[in-house]
Amino acid sequence: MSIFAVVIFLFLGSVEGFSTKSQPCTYSEGKFCKPALFTALFSTASFLLGAITSLVSGFLGMKIATYANARTTLEARKGVGKAFITAFRSGAVMGFLLASSGLVVLYITINVFKLYYGDDWEGLFESITGYGLGGSSMALFGRVGGGIYTKAADVGADLVGKVERNIPEDDPRNPAVIADNVGDNVGDIAGMGSDLFGSYAESSCAALVVASISSFGINHDFTGMCYPLLVSSVGIIVCLITTLFATDFFEIKAVKEIEPALKKQLIISTALMTVGIAIISWLALPAKFTIYNFGTQKEVSNWGLFFCVAIGLWAGLIIGFVTEYYTSNAYSPVQDVADSCRTGAATNVIFGLALGYKSVIIPIFAIAVSIYVSFSIAAMYGIAVAALGMLSTIATGLAIDAYGPISDNAGGIAEMAGMSHRIRERTDALDAAGNTTAAIGKGFAIGSAALVSLALFGAFVSRAGVQVVDVLSPKVFIGLIVGAMLPYWFSAMTMKSVGSAALKMVEEVRRQFNTIPGLMEGTGKPDYATCVKISTDASIKEMIPPGALVMLTPLIVGTLFGVETLSGVLAGALVSGVQIAISASNTGGAWDNAKKYIEAGASEHARTLGPKGSDCHKAAVIGDTIGDPLKDTSGPSLNILIKLMAVESLVFAPFFATHGGLLFKYL
Repeated sequence: MSIFAVVIFLFLGSVEGFSTKSQPCTYSEGKFCKPALFTALFSTASFLLGAITSLVSGFLGMKIATYANARTTLEARKGVGKAFITAFRSGAVMGFLLASSGLVVLYITINVFKLYYGDDWEGLFESITGYGLGGSSMALFGRVGGGIYTKAADVGADLVGKVERNIPEDDPRNPAVIADNVGDNVGDIAGMGSDLFGSYAESSCAALVVASISSFGINHDFTGMCYPLLVSSVGIIVCLITTLFATDFFEIKAVKEIEPALKKQLIISTALMTVGIAIISWLALPAKFTIYNFGTQKEVSNWGLFFCVAIGLWAGLIIGFVTEYYTSNAYSPVQDVADSCRTGAATNVIFGLALGYKSVIIPIFAIAVSIYVSFSIAAMYGIAVAALGMLSTIATGLAIDAYGPISDNAGGIAEMAGMSHRIRERTDALDAAGNTTAAIGKGFAIGSAALVSLALFGAFVSRAGVQVVDVLSPKVFIGLIVGAMLPYWFSAMTMKSVGSAALKMVEEVRRQFNTIPGLMEGTGKPDYATCVKISTDASIKEMIPPGALVMLTPLIVGTLFGVETLSGVLAGALVSGVQIAISASNTGGAWDNAKKYIEAGASEHARTLGPKGSDCHKAAVIGDTIGDPLKDTSGPSLNILIKLMAVESLVFAPFFATHGGLLFKYL
């Protein structure tokens, strides 16, 4: 963080040669704006604020989750309903904590920076973009590091414990089980939290930058300017009301009511949010205003902006439900994958990959429609607020998402504490519902990332003074093709990192089973600490190369090849990254739930494939272990790649516009 903060300051300060004189404004002719040196200073400060907020959110989320999982196990003695409420409420604490801290820090930062900037709103909101960059930088390391940590332990524990030794999941005899349970919190709670926080911060920043050079900024309409923040504020109130439907208004009495209750959360929050957006669009916005659109001002009405936010909100719900259809074992796609295990692991892998590719179709159409409609109504500002609409119910989304790892760990605690079989069944039922809803959370994160990075791309193109991005220009085309390759390079790095860490873990677990006397009989004690150390060391060491790839690409391309090539790289990475991210997440989720479908044996069809330990089940476990790094490491990390490259390009746009394209200048 500190090294990158220095880089931001040096690059942005050098735009005007570290001058402290006021400069003519880019968009308001005849007016003078604050010097670039101070914009560099404030951008660095907002970068550090965003990064610290992201870190604190992840840390507190993990703290809450580790308090809550033991409580959930104890509540499961009284029944599945009590355990559900405990797990869901603790997930909700994290959801509200993240949504509100992101909002309050951003609002305070704007008001503090305003004391210096005064009437220069262009400079003020340009320096605020650092906040989104800070949030996403930390999210990248949380997601990649957390994903490597959790999956190295998970794969090691499953392959040796379940496939080779035939012992149950989370059995205390398995040396990797503690590392596996810790990993759930690192990857799914801290990683997911900072990822969605990054999306939220960036979409707010993209909307604010475009608004600052529109009529809101020119006329100094602070209420209109804060419209993106108002959308998020209403979202928090709506999610508070929605939460009561799961915990207070309707009581869960049976296992089969869990998944519908979680799905209802999404529908209720979306419906209430639509009403909330209508009210604030009417109260906060003037009837007519103009939005900056690539050099011209476009007239927009307040109901037009309401449609932009609403279409993002409903597109998110569609993506969530499509994700659920392809990853839940209640529907035929996952059941077909489970059925393919009859003929071994190879057919399971083929069916799973096909499912992942097919699951991309509807989400991409949903994203495409929301982009077209929102851009037609309100240009790039429309896309930015559509992304905010998708993220406006972030508190509910995170509550549902954090609920999964908490239930999973509750099951692990029940198994390790030797509690009755009945309690383990209840926590497993909670976990199975959480697995599907976690996939929905990833769908939301990827969909919003696509809209956010497009909005940031638009803000970057405006800021860098690129009038048109011509695909047929060789400078742009080379950027496009290289940008489309980056998600593959990044995925290769993260998958290989999980593979090499899992290899060490498998060897260590085998060594312990073979050398510690009485371990299989339960009289010897496994060495958990060594397995935890393998995961920790691997995650810290292995997250540096993929992180460096994402952070350095925009800097190198912008400096050496200029803004046109960089705009090609951003477009290419966005287009290919979204597809790979959706297919990887859904393939992994489907394999995981196909394995759970066989293990649970809830239907006649599932019983013909089981029981645990059968050849069919072993094939499903192999599919699940292949899917682990796809769904929890490379898939979700890709949405950070496309967002982070876009927001970084926006922050450094003044530098690239002034000093970029060194190679083309001297060739």
